[in-house]
Amino acid sequence: MPINAEYRGPGDLPEVIPVFPLAGALLLPRGQMPLNIFEQRYLAMVDDAFRDSHRLIGMIQPDVTHSTNEENPALFRIGCVGRITQLAETGDGRYILELTGISRFKVVEEMQVLTPYRQCKVDYFPYLDDFTARKGEEAVDREALLAVLADFLKANNLSVDWEGIESAPNEALVNALAMMSPYGAAEKQAMLEAPDLKTRAEILIAVTQIDLAKKRTSGDPPLQ
Repeated sequence: MPINAEYRGPGDLPEVIPVFPLAGALLLPRGQMPLNIFEQRYLAMVDDAFRDSHRLIGMIQPDVTHSTNEENPALFRIGCVGRITQLAETGDGRYILELTGISRFKVVEEMQVLTPYRQCKVDYFPYLDDFTARKGEEAVDREALLAVLADFLKANNLSVDWEGIESAPNEALVNALAMMSPYGAAEKQAMLEAPDLKTRAEILIAVTQIDLAKKRTSGDPPLQ
């Protein structure tokens, strides 16, 4: 596999991938996710990803509402595979890495393996559009998205680089805001499973509006 791999479709990706269950983590195609790896099983996962040369990790959320085993919780059926595009050693046994999202996947089955980390057989074909950059971004209501972002920032006394926001393409904007959003596992999963970018933006807008309305009416802090 070349250092700068290009993925044109499901055939360019392996059917069996290591998975990293992480609650509240949302990786989307072409999005960048920083990770601090310190558990031995996931250090081994990273080492094996480089040893096998594919450098791929599937990010997926544990489905705690249907889990009885805390050590190996049930998994949601949809995740996103990413490629390790940056890695640094900390000197104290940790890895700091960045994953760049490639495509969502559907879990076909979890494999019985000897590795300390979990592996799944996955199917990328339901998400063929993920391999096309900026697919469907012209349908996004950018004005509505920016308006709700401005309201969220004002309500939480936050600031942002508006010049960078306004110059970002719709796909990058929607996916970055979804990945950075402070919402829970169910909301993150809904955004992940959205059939297209337009729907993902609409979910993000709706969830943020609910959060803002709750804060205005009850004085409660935003959803976490």
